[in-house]
Amino acid sequence: MESKDYLKDISEIKNLMHKSSRFISLSGLSGVLAGIYALIGAFLAKSKYNQFIGSKNNTYNSSYSVLSFELILIAITVIALAVITGILLTYRKAKKSNENMWDSSSKRLVLNFFFPLLAGGLFCLSLIQYGVYGLVAPATLIFYGLACVNASKYTIGDVRYLGITNIVLGLISTQFIGYGLYFWALGFGGLHIFYGAVMYFKYERK
Repeated sequence: MESKDYLKDISEIKNLMHKSSRFISLSGLSGVLAGIYALIGAFLAKSKYNQFIGSKNNTYNSSYSVLSFELILIAITVIALAVITGILLTYRKAKKSNENMWDSSSKRLVLNFFFPLLAGGLFCLSLIQYGVYGLVAPATLIFYGLACVNASKYTIGDVRYLGITNIVLGLISTQFIGYGLYFWALGFGGLHIFYGAVMYFKYERK
């Protein structure tokens, strides 16, 4: 009897150590919404691109400048909405679970997610600088996937699989230059909705 209690105590200690080293208040619903934002953004970007291709009223350079500005604005809006939604829903989940949203584990999560993402962003800017536009979408998927894998050590393990899937998708998309927006929509839209739903039903829905 004492042996069973001893093993039970060890198991509880291990669980507490595991929880204290990982930020487990990530909201799966925020992932679903981020995916929806990405799909809407991809649709708007495709519409703007089609308008650019069909436009005959302006010079090529001025039309391209307008298109670039509109695409950047769409991307910034999607990212801002995803981040704000993620913070709000994660805060709500942490508060509901009586957990601190900004502790040592969440700080490690943010740092380990941020650095690969920053490197990827700078690399993509270099691709744009040299006119290698066809590899921008694959690069964003690959570096985002690396960021997820790197950060998964400090949060829910399912994030690791999201990262790996995005890396594989990004590598595949390098062989289909010109279809980057579709792969981008699948990675940031479809995969976020799928994995967000999995996380929601697995960890949040009672």
